[in-house]
Amino acid sequence: MTAPVIRSLLETDLYKFTMWQAMLHRHSEAQAEYRFACRNTPQYPLADLVGDLSRELDHLCSLSFAADELAYLRTLRFMKSDFIDFLRIFRFQRDFVSIQPDGDRLEIVVRGPQVHVMGFEIFLLAMVNELYFRRFDPVPALAEGRRRLHDKIELLRAFERDEPPRRHPFQFFDFGLRRRFSGDWHREVLTTLKTELPTLFRGTSNVLLAKELGLVPIGTMAHEYLQSYQATGVRLRDHQKAALEDWVQEYRGDLGIALTDVIGMDAFLADFDLYFAKLFDGLRHDSGDPVVWGEKALAHYEKLRIDAHTKRLVFSDALDMPKALSLYRHFADRVQLGFGIGTKLSNDMGLQTLNIVVKLTHVNGQPVAKLSDSPGKTMCEDQTFLAYLRQVFNVTPV
Repeated sequence: MTAPVIRSLLETDLYKFTMWQAMLHRHSEAQAEYRFACRNTPQYPLADLVGDLSRELDHLCSLSFAADELAYLRTLRFMKSDFIDFLRIFRFQRDFVSIQPDGDRLEIVVRGPQVHVMGFEIFLLAMVNELYFRRFDPVPALAEGRRRLHDKIELLRAFERDEPPRRHPFQFFDFGLRRRFSGDWHREVLTTLKTELPTLFRGTSNVLLAKELGLVPIGTMAHEYLQSYQATGVRLRDHQKAALEDWVQEYRGDLGIALTDVIGMDAFLADFDLYFAKLFDGLRHDSGDPVVWGEKALAHYEKLRIDAHTKRLVFSDALDMPKALSLYRHFADRVQLGFGIGTKLSNDMGLQTLNIVVKLTHVNGQPVAKLSDSPGKTMCEDQTFLAYLRQVFNVTPV
């Protein structure tokens, strides 16, 4: 028997905890539905994973937070004591998740109280990904992965040695949990980066590995947080402002990077006024042309007479190391930067990767949507609502 994919409830992205806490305090009564999607064509049908995935899910639902894991979360100053007490008694409920084949595809639907089902996302994605790649020969994959990791390290050593000094330093972190090759490989990658690039590699979104390897846990909010506010009682046109305001009140200066592409960058900046621009430390890019996005962000700060050197732009959309370095060279003399690299750190093995997501589709029985700045990343099952949302925010389809 192979080991379970997930061995600890702490092995999820930090932003799942931060959004979870905010929703528990602000909208604990919300009901939600999430759905799985694969955006590319796998090399074999994901429907073949149904049996193994069901067993993995049963195991996940048997886990609870250990005392040392809760103690670690208490060391994070933005985690509230009542939320930690909630996690102490928390268990995932198996009947909130439906898994079945849909032809060659895999259908996963998660439905229930949002504060009880929102945590499934990262675990489900990590399970699907690792079960899928367990069907490939690990020996050549790991050999190629180590070779490519070595090349990244050599590239960054050369950059550190030869790059002329700029106003702000280059910093990158790992965002690769959900699409990693395996848990063991993920640990090996982060251990190697911590040892070999201590000044450049600054942390990981994986809370368990942050705890065990002595790394900084990284993350603030994801799309589902702002999407939820499309159906929690505020006027639709005001939902971004309501979500940002609740975040400010919840975290009081911590976790100050705002995600910009739930309705698109232009619609976000229309709501990101002087009040929010001063309160938030910076912005995160996750779709659209990153240079165009960054220039819009800098122009917005300039218009508001805010010194961009006091702010940070975080890039996290399908980055590899050369792309991150190119963006660094473009912006590093004008603003603080950070680069969250996912698949190209945790699953760069010479194999075709999966482009899989678990996205929020409904809250309180109402559709919610993500209007991405990139073609193919818009998420909504209700075309009528999607058209209405575009009309309300004056967004042209990408």
